[in-house]
Amino acid sequence: MKDSLLVANKKTTKKIKTIMDSFFEENRKKQDSVIPEDVLLADTLWDQAKIISDLPPKDLEKMQIKFDIPEISAKSLDHFNVRYNQERSSLVFPHYGFQHHLTGFSVLVSRLRATPEDGTILKEEEEDKPKRAYVRLKESLPRGIPLGLFGYNSFSQKSQTVPEIILASSELDALAIHEATQRPVLALPNSVDHLPQEVLPLLEKCEKVTIWFNNDMRSWEAAKHFSKKLNHSRCFLIRPLESQPGPFEALRRGFNLKKILKQATPISHKSIVTFPSLREEVLSELTHAEQVAGVKWKRYPVLNKLLKGHRKGELTIFTGPTGSGKTTFMAEYSLDLCIQKVSTLWGSFEIQNVRLAKVMLKQFAQVNLEKNIDKFDKYANKFEELPIFFMAFHGSQTLDRVIEAMSHAVYVHDIEHVIIDNLQFMVGLGSKQAYSDRFAMYDNTIAEFRKFATENNCHVTVVVHPRKEKETEELFTSSIFGSAKASQEADNVLILQDRRLIDPVRGKKYIQVAKNRFDGDLGMMQLHFNKETLMMSPPTQKQKKKKKEEREGGISPANIEREGGDKYQIFEKLMLQSKSEDELGVGE
Repeated sequence: MKDSLLVANKKTTKKIKTIMDSFFEENRKKQDSVIPEDVLLADTLWDQAKIISDLPPKDLEKMQIKFDIPEISAKSLDHFNVRYNQERSSLVFPHYGFQHHLTGFSVLVSRLRATPEDGTILKEEEEDKPKRAYVRLKESLPRGIPLGLFGYNSFSQKSQTVPEIILASSELDALAIHEATQRPVLALPNSVDHLPQEVLPLLEKCEKVTIWFNNDMRSWEAAKHFSKKLNHSRCFLIRPLESQPGPFEALRRGFNLKKILKQATPISHKSIVTFPSLREEVLSELTHAEQVAGVKWKRYPVLNKLLKGHRKGELTIFTGPTGSGKTTFMAEYSLDLCIQKVSTLWGSFEIQNVRLAKVMLKQFAQVNLEKNIDKFDKYANKFEELPIFFMAFHGSQTLDRVIEAMSHAVYVHDIEHVIIDNLQFMVGLGSKQAYSDRFAMYDNTIAEFRKFATENNCHVTVVVHPRKEKETEELFTSSIFGSAKASQEADNVLILQDRRLIDPVRGKKYIQVAKNRFDGDLGMMQLHFNKETLMMSPPTQKQKKKKKEEREGGISPANIEREGGDKYQIFEKLMLQSKSEDELGVGE
């Protein structure tokens, strides 16, 4: 018996070692792609930073006011090896990995709210604003590699197990918990946006994990999702109630953090629920109605009035005539959410990823990059920071392969929105199955996507071609290709209607919300296609004003003076504007 247990333990140890080795190898590959300038900046920040306890009392008090953390003592900051870079007005939070190896930093920068547009940090003598006039900006260094865990340095390397840890979503939350309770606490490297697989082995030796995030619905959904990754059986959650805010906020408001931690509840059995176990969640949904409605679109305000928001765990079916711009619209629709940190996975089976990425980059930049190629690097660098991923598929694929890729992305990258474009290309029209069996195949695919969305709490959007109908007729839910399964399973049905096919002169494109299970509101949203930027969202007030100025002549003395131009510049610009190209000399 002992021998068999010994063999089993050896196998388990070997398996864990294999997993850790793969993580180290993956990290090593990612470290090879790190920007050298980032490493240099990170090293400089850390080397120039001072240990908190070495600061004079006056400087310590000034730092606490600047970062609005008077409740956090120098002792707690020293416990986590936090340092202060006075020259750059930055708090540097170290993140650690295995064997307490320093993997990177989170940097909290304090600036006055009236920060110059060029982003320069104001000097001390310019800081004549009120105490609360500072704003905190956070960034991670070096970029390109996953950070470890803040607070991991406080754990003993020799201990095989840790009885309990508290998992917080930010460094300030972790500091607040330690300040009030002195209990072991760790902070995630990416807040509630993402729990990287690289840090999972660091939490293996923790027997009990209490997850305490902020009391908003996004944090609550993340806590439940992360508990699946960390094993339900050892996870306890602090529910998002008004009496149980986030740790840092709770400390500031004078709440008893020890008492709140005692309210942590285990994850119930997934197959059995009772109303008492749902009561607090029902109250939470009623209290946070706006957050429950989901992430709001910024480019499509009319969609917010109809759908109320983009919610996890739902299935959306999107259809429209061939060539009407379904992919272009869906690209901007998903980009809007992605900019708001909704992790997105694109499965483009009809057009290649390069073309899709080009469309999305144009929509992101809101300029014609063919005419402004010098701005490519500027916008491409910003686009790279978005949590967007692409499936490496093109053409028909088996459903199992697609579901496996989606499941992997949800687990590793915490994907919240999956787009399948489109169903017919994914399934393939060259199947050996009889035509009559295709409906069953499409129905099965839709059912699997519905199941995936529910089980993984991930929104799935499926683009489906309509049936072959007369171009002069509008589309309905019954126009979706296949049987009625798609519209029945869907939470939302969006139809791109193209009235130009009926009236080429005055016809418009618009999105029709034909089904809305969450709220029931139905209606239409007009689209405004911009050929230069490939955007379909309505122009903003700023864009309208710019167009109006261009129509009214563009260059005027008032405009040039407003921009700071002198009288000679006004004369020169007006002269150049008044001449045609063939009249201009070389000197002009």
